[in-house]
Amino acid sequence: MAKIKDSNRTNRYDKIFRENMEIALPGVIRYLLGLDIVSSEEVPDEIQHTKERKPDLLKKVVDADGRNYILHIEYQAKADKDMVYRMAEYSIMLQWKYRTDIKQYVVFIGAGSPKMTESIEKEDFYFRYHLLSLSSVDYKIFLSANEPEEKLLAVLADFKNDDPVIALKSILTEVKSFAKSDLAEDRYFNQLRILVQLRNLETQFDEAMETVTKFFKEEKDPLYKRGEAKGKEEGEHLKAVAIAKELKSEGLANDFIAKTGSVN
Repeated sequence: MAKIKDSNRTNRYDKIFRENMEIALPGVIRYLLGLDIVSSEEVPDEIQHTKERKPDLLKKVVDADGRNYILHIEYQAKADKDMVYRMAEYSIMLQWKYRTDIKQYVVFIGAGSPKMTESIEKEDFYFRYHLLSLSSVDYKIFLSANEPEEKLLAVLADFKNDDPVIALKSILTEVKSFAKSDLAEDRYFNQLRILVQLRNLETQFDEAMETVTKFFKEEKDPLYKRGEAKGKEEGEHLKAVAIAKELKSEGLANDFIAKTGSVN
């Protein structure tokens, strides 16, 4: 039963990344992979020779130095002892089909440092891929992006010394502000609710969600706005009274105080 639950959870993570990665990809390439890509085009993502494989992401790219190659990215939520063999298999099949250079990355989205073998070194065979973790990137880098899909990645990045609830409030507020519709906002929030499970932040997320939801609800509520305006008005009145009393204590006449806009 536990294996079934883990499988279902992993499938949900995969679904989120497949849905969002096309838009979030530029930030991942720039800030995590450290590549300077100037152009890219689609590559069919099904490879079929003796078996069918569906990579998470394939792009034909040209970098700033004019090099052409296929960029292959896999997203991994849990350590897989066979990952290096899977990536080697992808590499051989892609080279066989496209006869070009392949640059491969596994982006680890789980917590902590991934422990997976990155290379195969045999007498007559050598292979390696690049293993990187989203948790190594400052979350504020993703938070400053213009696309909600990229901002979502902040929840899996490094909060540094920030309190998780405060960081999650910032993420929720940013995503909400950039969502193009209420439907999109609901989708992003549901995706965040799933992704925080990778960091065991469900309790902190609920706390942050409650605060942010209450804030935006009050902001839209006409009664709240009216009360806020009344509060400002009362605050200004109390301030005026305090100034008037101070002027009186200095021995100034009532008519002068009235002219200044204060009260007696």
